[in-house]
Amino acid sequence: MMVWLWILKLVVFVVIILSAILGNSLVMVAVWKNRKLRTWTNYFVVSLALADTLVAVCAMSFNASQTLYGQWLWDGDFGQFMCDVWNSLDVYFSTVSILHLCSISIDRYYAICKPLQYPLTMTARTVRIMLTGVWILPGFVSFLPIFGGFYATSESLEKNETLEANQCSFEVNRTYAVVSSTISFWLPAVVMIITYWRIYVEATKQEQHVYRTKVAAALLNKHLQISEIPITVQNNSSMQSMKREHKAARTLGIIMGVFILCWLPFFTWYLVTSLCGHQECPTPDWVVLVVFWIGYFNSALNPLIYAYFNRDFREAFKSVLNKVFCYKCKLFTSNNEYSHSQQLPPPPIPPPSSATSHQQSQSQQQQPSQSLPMESSLTQENIISSSVDAI
Repeated sequence: MMVWLWILKLVVFVVIILSAILGNSLVMVAVWKNRKLRTWTNYFVVSLALADTLVAVCAMSFNASQTLYGQWLWDGDFGQFMCDVWNSLDVYFSTVSILHLCSISIDRYYAICKPLQYPLTMTARTVRIMLTGVWILPGFVSFLPIFGGFYATSESLEKNETLEANQCSFEVNRTYAVVSSTISFWLPAVVMIITYWRIYVEATKQEQHVYRTKVAAALLNKHLQISEIPITVQNNSSMQSMKREHKAARTLGIIMGVFILCWLPFFTWYLVTSLCGHQECPTPDWVVLVVFWIGYFNSALNPLIYAYFNRDFREAFKSVLNKVFCYKCKLFTSNNEYSHSQQLPPPPIPPPSSATSHQQSQSQQQQPSQSLPMESSLTQENIISSSVDAI
């Protein structure tokens, strides 16, 4: 039974890690190859995909190795150093991913709710400042307190210094638990909920306005018996841009909802156990493992949401995958054809049969008779042209 459980863990870990790496890499390549996807919002999306890829490489891999082997891979001072590195990278890249989603929600808020201010507010300089902030700020709740040693309880520090039971644990004190969870999850979650609620309300108003405009145009067209009303009907370009903004907001809203469902169990457990105490409120190991990997699973879900709900990303994904696999298929078939042609001898030339020789003789006999009408027609054209010249 333990062997099957170990194999099940291995399969789940490998699937989640590879899905996160390959899916987010596909997002980055799709935006790089498709000029249509190079918008300010998608720059946040590409940066988010990079953060989720690093979560899979730098956080999931260490957690999976310790879970599968049952102990920390290193010992001694280097093992303590690598334990701090893993905990720092785990907190850092997870926070970076969450802050990216918060930044995307702010970008969508200005695009939907304040479209006139959006080009003036979300400039290239603003986007660079926001991206720089979401990559720098998490360092103050990860590397600085963890390597400084003021993040954990005294018992946890002693346990990690000696690597008791060859385990790299992460038991934090109450102050760090409140501050880190607020910056990493609770505050960004509140911001995203407020912004997407405002976006939902504004999008509903805009859809009602468009519906009323179409109804009014139809009634005027019926009563006045005219075919076009250019004063009241909006142009197609503005309608298409509004639809694109709404689709992007819906997709990113689904991403936000999935993010909350994935990370809420972990941060709830993290805050409750830190405030209550690990000794007073013990948690089974399987519960800790499940809440950790449900949060990690969020990094693998975002590309799937893009592919399912966003048509532009879906078409870009198909284009990239077709180029990759079709190129390999063409290369494979061309190599096979070339090797097959080298192996086969040249086909023999069949001798001419009596039937074919008889057909050739008939065709040679028919050629003079067929050329006569052509010659006669040429002579007629010469006669006509000469007569015209004479006139």
